[in-house]
Amino acid sequence: MPLITIFVEDSRALRDALITVLHTSKSVRVAEVAETCAEALALALVARYGEKWDLMILDLFLHDGTGLNVLQACRDRLPHQRIVVLTNMATSQLRRHCLELGAVEVFDKSRELNKLVERCNSYQTSMTVLSQADYF
Repeated sequence: MPLITIFVEDSRALRDALITVLHTSKSVRVAEVAETCAEALALALVARYGEKWDLMILDLFLHDGTGLNVLQACRDRLPHQRIVVLTNMATSQLRRHCLELGAVEVFDKSRELNKLVERCNSYQTSMTVLSQADYF
């Protein structure tokens, strides 16, 4: 089963390109997209995907603020729900701060998109193993 994913990215071109790659890998199904903090929070915490999403790919710099607010608000998410940050400013200090706020990993948009896709595949594999364990 692919990971039910919320993709928070305000660049339509990057979002569309990455969604195509992720869907090709079959590890991720982007169920919803958001361009603002408010949209991301509504999807992650309130809307129909509140408890049903597995992965959030989160840009830090959005039209109406920062993804750091989204990370902070989602700190108490369910244990299986992972948030990965995708940013142009992947400094060591920013990576550390995102991890402290609950991100599982931080990827640089300009250099680590392939690594993001690989990691999503590994997340999907680990979720499948966890799901199968529920039946034994």
